[in-house]
Amino acid sequence: MNQPVRTRPEPSRRPLNEAYDTALLDLDGVVYAGGEAIDHAVESLVAARDDGMRLAYVTNNALRTPAAVAEHLTRLGMPAGADDVITSAQAVARLISEQLPQGARVLVIGGEGLRVALRERGLTPVDSADDDPAAVAQGYGGPDLPWARLMEAGYAVARGVPWFASNLDLTIPSGRGIAPGNGAAVEVVRIATGKSPQAAGKPLPPMHRETILRTGARRPLVVGDRLDTDIEGAYAGGVDSLLVLTGVTTPAQLLAAEPGHRPSYVDRDLRGLLTPQPEVEPDGAAGGAAGGFRCGGWTARVENGALVLDGGGDQPLDGLRALCAAAWAEAGDGVSGADAGKALARLGL
Repeated sequence: MNQPVRTRPEPSRRPLNEAYDTALLDLDGVVYAGGEAIDHAVESLVAARDDGMRLAYVTNNALRTPAAVAEHLTRLGMPAGADDVITSAQAVARLISEQLPQGARVLVIGGEGLRVALRERGLTPVDSADDDPAAVAQGYGGPDLPWARLMEAGYAVARGVPWFASNLDLTIPSGRGIAPGNGAAVEVVRIATGKSPQAAGKPLPPMHRETILRTGARRPLVVGDRLDTDIEGAYAGGVDSLLVLTGVTTPAQLLAAEPGHRPSYVDRDLRGLLTPQPEVEPDGAAGGAAGGFRCGGWTARVENGALVLDGGGDQPLDGLRALCAAAWAEAGDGVSGADAGKALARLGL
């Protein structure tokens, strides 16, 4: 069930790791980038876990197995087991298994994580469109995925074989910048065949269902860096979310977020899990709910379609929170990033 339209970031008097029982953490752009831990991630997650919060690592990347992801996290300093990792490969494998009989052949376009997930659901991975597959499963195959694999998918899908995709993310963060993701490879097959796949990953319901089934979370908090997967998935699932600014989403994009892409909370990085979230209040002097809001030492309002930021303080994130409230209250679909440049420049964000 969708949440009501959010017009400002939410306050939390308690640190988030105390207010929620489980953190559903995205990986790329939140915990690590290019395989290396993001600043403050390890110590923040260890502290949250030691205070009693369960950590579940939820990723749209279907390339690696949960065991391999857990090993990587442990190597970075965040002890984790395979049961703490939920992947879009697991979600799409469940989706396929609900539509095909046990033992059905599935043409795999992707990596080992997808193959393992399919086997766990009693399905049989195959490599060729000539192997009489009952379905095609496509997931991120890493930077070395051969073009020939996309051709195999095209042959099968064009013949009418049901097509499933682990996720539709067009991009994926890397140590060198933003790279094409599984969604970009899916587009190649879609353009070639004119067909569209059933997809499982965030923000779609199969991924949310897989995560809740595997974690048993009663009061989860989605933590992510992407508005169109992490935050939209939380909104669609009716749960709260924390956006961290360590991945692909920029402050300007956050201000322009449509209603279903607005997080409950926003913070610079995972240290936000360990702190309360400040109140964002209407500011009477700036027009109140008509466009003026204050947070900490900052006030924000909209004048002639542009965001104006006044005040100051040593917490620029408070300024961003006030700007979010002003932008989201002013326009149903936010205020464009181009109209927020001067205000954001004051914050150094």
